[in-house]
Amino acid sequence: MGWSFPVARVAGIDIKIHITFFLIVILGAIGGGTVYGAAGAVFGAVLVLLLFLCVTLHELGHGIAARAFGIPVREIILLPLGGLALLGRNPSKAWHELVIAAAGPLVNVLIAGMLLLVTGTALAFGVFDMDALQMEAGAFPAPSLQGLLVWLLQANIMLVLFNLIPAFPLDGGRIFRATLAMLIGQRRATRIATLLGQGIAILLGIFGIVSGNFLLALVAVFIFLGAGQENAEGQARTMLVTMRVGDAYNRHALTLQIGDRVSKVVDYILTSYQPDFAVMQGGRPIGIVTRDDVLRALASDPRDLYVTGVMQRDIVQVPSSATLDEVRQLMNERSTRVVAVYEGDVYLGLVSIEDIAEAYAVLAFLQRQQEARRMVEKASPGEP
Repeated sequence: MGWSFPVARVAGIDIKIHITFFLIVILGAIGGGTVYGAAGAVFGAVLVLLLFLCVTLHELGHGIAARAFGIPVREIILLPLGGLALLGRNPSKAWHELVIAAAGPLVNVLIAGMLLLVTGTALAFGVFDMDALQMEAGAFPAPSLQGLLVWLLQANIMLVLFNLIPAFPLDGGRIFRATLAMLIGQRRATRIATLLGQGIAILLGIFGIVSGNFLLALVAVFIFLGAGQENAEGQARTMLVTMRVGDAYNRHALTLQIGDRVSKVVDYILTSYQPDFAVMQGGRPIGIVTRDDVLRALASDPRDLYVTGVMQRDIVQVPSSATLDEVRQLMNERSTRVVAVYEGDVYLGLVSIEDIAEAYAVLAFLQRQQEARRMVEKASPGEP
């Protein structure tokens, strides 16, 4: 994700902070400073940072659970409204998704349990005062260890309760979808879970506006959009599993040879509208030249370079029997938009993410035609 930078790497997972994350830290400092002055401002910023440490551990719970099932985790990104663990591909089984989704809230349950144990122990030994603890509850705490522990305990409990709301794409929505999928199938479960998520998002948005809690209203917007995006993703996945990549590659694609220059690629781009070209040697591709590679080369060097000087040498190979959905997930996992299709050891051609998008558009059109035809046949009176 753009505008983010790495801060740590835990269990092989990169943790990044989005530049807008610091807005929430500033708001925490302002909230504490308004009530308790300079010390309160520092304390407020520390509280927010510790809260997001808990959010990071929550996302690491998702990430470690995903890796246990062989699913790569690209990175964890911290945003003002929370964290996001970006998986290399979607879980292939419903119970995998169930475990991965539940792992995040479970981490917050464990954190809350440890904070409760520490607080209870401090009360038992007279370190904390019960009356002061009750004063801290529900308010912005005064700068103290006691206030910090109580506030973090409340925050983790709220994280668990909020994330378990059955509104996709929250963890509760994913748990709900995974449970349904084991009963009625992935496609119907996704449809039901996303519709429920959007319904809950509308209610949260109305409540946020009426109560003046515009942060809640903003969260509701993200839930609504996220649910709609997941519904579209589920439909795409359902269609793309029906077509093999061996049926989608360009059988008449132009190719390059190792002695060709960039000027030849420019000519191909202008006359064929083909954006990606395999560089061949002895009947096998040794690299890929894309339109973006050519544009960068032209912008940086006026000479007519050999294509071997600008090509991408790392070629991701996929078997022709793989489905378009499998290829799309591999592209996401390997951060590439072009792959080489093979049948055994024989190179067939290239397939790009744009090719998959076009195939999906065609499949969606054909499905709409079939549904319209079925509706017409159903509406037509039967022959005597």
